[in-house]
Amino acid sequence: MSNPIIKAVIRSRFLLTSRDSASGNIRKNSDAYLLLAQHFGESPGAKPVTVPPMIGVDPEMREWSFFQILEHNVIVNLSISAMVEALALGREPTGAALMNPKTDVLPKGLSGPEHVEAFRRSVDDHLAIIETFPSLRGTAETPHPVFGSFDAHKWHCMFGLHLGLHLQQARKILSLLGR
Repeated sequence: MSNPIIKAVIRSRFLLTSRDSASGNIRKNSDAYLLLAQHFGESPGAKPVTVPPMIGVDPEMREWSFFQILEHNVIVNLSISAMVEALALGREPTGAALMNPKTDVLPKGLSGPEHVEAFRRSVDDHLAIIETFPSLRGTAETPHPVFGSFDAHKWHCMFGLHLGLHLQQARKILSLLGR
C-alpha cells in the first residue's frame, strides 16, 4: 500500500486520536475477536479459508484459519507493545520490537484454540503497560514499513488499526464457513 493519500489519512487520523480513544478501539476490536472465537470450535477454527483480496491482508495471509489470525495478531501485538515501551522509555528498540514485517509475523505452525487466551493476554498486557507511561506523543520515532515514522502514540494507534484489518478477515472466514 504505497498510496500517498491513504498514508496521509492514516497519519492524520493517528494525530487526531487520543490515547484513550486508541485504547478504546483496541478493546472494542479485542472484544469482537473474543466474541467471534465463541463461534469457532477447535476444528472450524483451525481450518484455513481463502478470503478474497482485502485491504491490509497480504496475499500470503489470505488462506489462514481463525486461529492463525489470532497467532499473527499475538506476534504483531507483542512487537508493537515492545516498540511502544522502548520509545516511551527513551530506549533503543530491541528484541520483539525488531521484526521483519514480511516473515516474522507469519504463524509458526499449527494454530489452535490456545491462541485465544494468548491473544487476550497480549491485548490486556498492552493496555496495562500503556497506562504506566506519562506520555506517548513526541517520543523518538521508528519507521513503520508502510506509513512512515511513528512515535509511541502512533504505534499504539497502529495496534488497534491492525486488529481491525484482520478482524474483517476473521469475520469473512466465519461467513465462508457458514457459521
